[in-house]
Amino acid sequence: MSEALRQKVSTALEGLEIEGLPNTSLADIASMAEEGDTVLVRLEFGQPVKQRSASIKERVGEALKSQGLQHFIVDIQQNIPAVLPQNSQASVTGVKNIIAVASGKGGVGKSTTAANLALALAYEGASVGVLDADIYGPSQPQMLGVADKRPEMYGPNMIEPISTLGLKVISMGNLVTENTPMVWRGPMVSGALQQLLQNTHWTDIDYLIVDMPPGTGDIQLTLSQAVPVSGAVIVTTPQDIALLDAKKGVEMFRKVNIPVMGVVENMSTHICSQCGHEEAIFGQDGGQRLAEEFAVKVLGRLPLQLAIREQSDAGKPPLVQDPDSAVSQTYREIAHEVAAQIWQQARAGSTAPEISFADD
Repeated sequence: MSEALRQKVSTALEGLEIEGLPNTSLADIASMAEEGDTVLVRLEFGQPVKQRSASIKERVGEALKSQGLQHFIVDIQQNIPAVLPQNSQASVTGVKNIIAVASGKGGVGKSTTAANLALALAYEGASVGVLDADIYGPSQPQMLGVADKRPEMYGPNMIEPISTLGLKVISMGNLVTENTPMVWRGPMVSGALQQLLQNTHWTDIDYLIVDMPPGTGDIQLTLSQAVPVSGAVIVTTPQDIALLDAKKGVEMFRKVNIPVMGVVENMSTHICSQCGHEEAIFGQDGGQRLAEEFAVKVLGRLPLQLAIREQSDAGKPPLVQDPDSAVSQTYREIAHEVAAQIWQQARAGSTAPEISFADD
């Protein structure tokens, strides 16, 4: 390819900004070639873009035409990197990135956020796993419609995660009956979490979403010290009591060198289903104040809405039951930002080596 032609393509790509992607020029992730009178442009994204690939191709095509190019093929690939954070102790076989979804207190919608974040990432074309780390009160089996499923054995001391809604899921709730309380002390709970992580047959998982129990106890310390967590998402409501506990969660992750990717403000407002009146029942701008205090982003704001509760209880979260709703769109925007931040970490140089296996 001539230098003049290469420059035309680079100029077209450099002027494009794609919403939901890290601050990077498309020219930096492009490879170019020429076959006859056709220009081949391949863009390799480090985050899932399946649902946006058609619109990205269209915009790239328009930009190329603006530079006088008429014959071209735009190919979009995604190659999600593994990020090895500073806290890394040991990897989890078959998992590239671990994302902890946490809260300072219970009842703020953490499990709902974890389930829909996982579904949103899968919707964009990523391979996603969900680990329910709330040993005492697992919610994911009910939310993802697998409360009656039991995992199959893969081999000695290994189990297969349960496949549902495009996800791979494992939870203590799938190993015991719903009426069996886990009357365990801290060391037993920590041991159970490590077994669920290391003794599950994860394969080619781009993102493992870990639904953490509330608080800053044994489970949180075990996860942060035993495995490489790429980042944490903090879920809170706007009320002051929830924010006090959420601050402790942010501080804990910072102390163990896990990046806090941002705050999800749940139950921001309630919109009356009868008259449409909008009211901030739990206060206003709490998540924004928390984000500003710790210099992180507000990833999204979700309403207090009856449909979210009903859909989650029925095992069909919003991303499944009503994928075109405003709530589902918010979850997708949260997923875009989380994936972009992980890609940004990788581009900053903290990538883990990728291992491939072959028969020869």
